[in-house]
Amino acid sequence: MTIELYTWNTPNGRKISVALEEMELAYKVIPVDITKGEQMAPAFLAISPNNKIPAIVDPDGPEGKPVSIFESGAILLYLGEKTGKFLPKPLAGRIPVYEWLMWQMGGFGPIPGQVHHFIALENEQDRAYGLKRYMAETRRLYGVLDRRLAAHEFVAGELSVADFAILGWAWRHPRHKVDLADFPNVKRWYEALMARPAVKRGMEAKLDWVRRAL
Repeated sequence: MTIELYTWNTPNGRKISVALEEMELAYKVIPVDITKGEQMAPAFLAISPNNKIPAIVDPDGPEGKPVSIFESGAILLYLGEKTGKFLPKPLAGRIPVYEWLMWQMGGFGPIPGQVHHFIALENEQDRAYGLKRYMAETRRLYGVLDRRLAAHEFVAGELSVADFAILGWAWRHPRHKVDLADFPNVKRWYEALMARPAVKRGMEAKLDWVRRAL
């Protein structure tokens, strides 16, 4: 049965398209044009109470009943549980996946997202403080990731949903004004993931190719 992916072409949206491709799950994209405010529509609110993309509707949820899930981290954990892929069964193996997924959700997403905001401002005075603050913290987070990957092929040891979550934001490193050559372990990890056929399909999936009123 086909999962409905409500999304737009953003780092958080890419996390889910990559995961769906890697998990070999059938899905269809239902674009939610956040530039037009479609995420505020009542129909989407019923799926995503926080009015944020992405969200999914799985017609074959627990006990075979339809279920909707919002928040990209929750979606990744749900898909990992559903398929048994990229989420270790032993608790000891899950701990680093949880840690690095929460690291992404709490830091390596909100902080680079502030860079996205301030870098788009036209007034140089308005831009200056925000960029100085958030670019410095963004680079610190890249450094944290680089140190972790110095000793691990993937962030939690084996490839997991945590990698997909982080990749969605590392994909925007040019917009963060970050040269991955400054973080060689991140560069190695990033290039290895981007070379995977399923990741490539997930990154190339059309998440914003039609206008759709909800």
